Amino acid sequence: MAIAEVTVIPIGTGTTSLSPYVAELQRVLEKQEGIQYQLTSMSTIIEGSLDHIFAAIRAIHEAPFQSDAQRVSTSIKIDDRRDKISSSEQKLRSVREKL
Repeated sequence: MAIAEVTVIPIGTGTTSLSPYVAELQRVLEKQEGIQYQLTSMSTIIEGSLDHIFAAIRAIHEAPFQSDAQRVSTSIKIDDRRDKISSSEQKLRSVREKL
């Protein structure tokens, strides 16, 4: 399972507040199959197969355009570990065990 950290920034919205867009992105993610996700204060973490992650990223990248954003900048960071099963929780647990 891969883990992606995604930040979608709508540009040309007429306001500095992005929370309505972030809320809409979360609603879009609720409809996506094959993923788990978690909103953080700065990004969204998405876990699943690469195919499902990329489908989810495409959906959330497109969403601000449907809400009249004129431009969208999306940053993606992917951790794709294949030697063993990985998850955000497993990664955090591993660090906590070492503290």
